[in-house]
Amino acid sequence: MKAIILAAGDGIRLRPLTETRPKPMLHAAGRPILHHLLDEAKKAGITEAVIVVRHMKEKIADYVSKTDFGLKVSFVEQGAENGSGAALLCAQPHIDDTFMVLAGDIVTEASVIKAVMDAHSGGITVGLKKVANPHGYGVAELSGDRISLFEEKPAHPKSDLANLSVYCMEPTVFSELKSVGKSERGEHELVSLFVGAKGVVVEGYWRDIAYPWDLLEANEYLLSKMEAKSGHIENSTIEGKVIMEKGARIINSYIEGCAYIGEGTTIGPNACIRGFCSIGKNCSIGPGTTVKGSILLDNVNAKHLAYIGDSVIGENVNFGSGTQIANFRFDADNVNVLTEKGWANSGKKKLGAFVGDNTKFGVLSCTMPGKLIGSNCEIHSGVVVNKNVPSGVRVFTRQPIEFGKVGDGEGE
Repeated sequence: MKAIILAAGDGIRLRPLTETRPKPMLHAAGRPILHHLLDEAKKAGITEAVIVVRHMKEKIADYVSKTDFGLKVSFVEQGAENGSGAALLCAQPHIDDTFMVLAGDIVTEASVIKAVMDAHSGGITVGLKKVANPHGYGVAELSGDRISLFEEKPAHPKSDLANLSVYCMEPTVFSELKSVGKSERGEHELVSLFVGAKGVVVEGYWRDIAYPWDLLEANEYLLSKMEAKSGHIENSTIEGKVIMEKGARIINSYIEGCAYIGEGTTIGPNACIRGFCSIGKNCSIGPGTTVKGSILLDNVNAKHLAYIGDSVIGENVNFGSGTQIANFRFDADNVNVLTEKGWANSGKKKLGAFVGDNTKFGVLSCTMPGKLIGSNCEIHSGVVVNKNVPSGVRVFTRQPIEFGKVGDGEGE
């Protein structure tokens, strides 16, 4: 069976991480989430993937073309029109039989995809799952096995069944999309066809990556499923599981929990890695630095006395000595984050920062919980970042300095 992977979106809610990469190329457990999705699709019985791309399409095509997924893969580009239906229509020339549709920004497992595939009996079959916060999703009501009502992100959901963006369909869906026309937003929307479609409630893991902190939960799940792989470890204490790639080293350090260590990365001496952490290629985590429950992409340096907690850090980020990322509010309430779509409650008591590529932190700088720091920034020494920082700026503070003679008592 073929699968159409919808991977053309801009990922506005995931900035600054999506300023320099498309959503499907966001990392968890050492690989892009698209990589994990294609692996699970293959396990479910998919033999061919048609990936719909647009935003930074070259990065997706370049990565997939260099990776053997055991699938036949082709690409189509979504045109100027927006909407999931418009994306689907772009792939019509590649489809001549029953097919699956998967959003490119989800993390799930083969059993979820297979359950929707197996339940399909014609028309459209929509994967659904009970969730704790349905107001953040498309929500369906079922009458028997048919969807009787579908609402996008309702303020007062009438159901707790969320749309998983995992579908099985017949080619007739293309003519149906064209006949139903565009929505009030001027888009061809797939959800316009859901009332009357078959709904199947599935078990198994599923997480859509809507906000940067969703990556942390997905990272934990994916790491928990990976097999341990040891490597070069010297005089270190390992309390948990490590997955070490070629050339990775752990020296005189402490690992507690589950850690993925990328190719060519050095941990230590005297570093501490706690919780579920994914650390990319060619990173250096040095003396006195603690990384807790975080994702670090490639070429991150935190060589001296830094603390990085519950954060996602882009490529080529440098932390000066003593850099601290705070991850807990004094009132112990959930951390709220100001995204480009407005304030969002993360639902997390502990949450650090989300830092774009190529940003540098000066010595003794500090970032408050839930802050977004753009790409190509300079956070100068002694700065306390207490608001979001746009990309491409320097952040510094001016401190008046006075001089007096030694022993004259001035300033005491």
